[in-house]
Amino acid sequence: MAERVFKKIAVTGCSSVSYEKAIENAVKKASESLRGLAWFEVKEFRGGLGSDGEIEWQATIEVAFKID
Repeated sequence: MAERVFKKIAVTGCSSVSYEKAIENAVKKASESLRGLAWFEVKEFRGGLGSDGEIEWQATIEVAFKID
């Protein structure tokens, strides 16, 4: 089996819908600039409150990608 090495970076996704959508947004955006995404780990959930009372769901994840 070939040797593999991965790097992880933290990104925070936001959504007005749910934590799940915030995670999906974070993964989608990370995949636009990173190659070889392999997995993600949820590190933190939190929420923001807008002046109109709207909730913003926020999820910080670490995404791992293979280093060539």
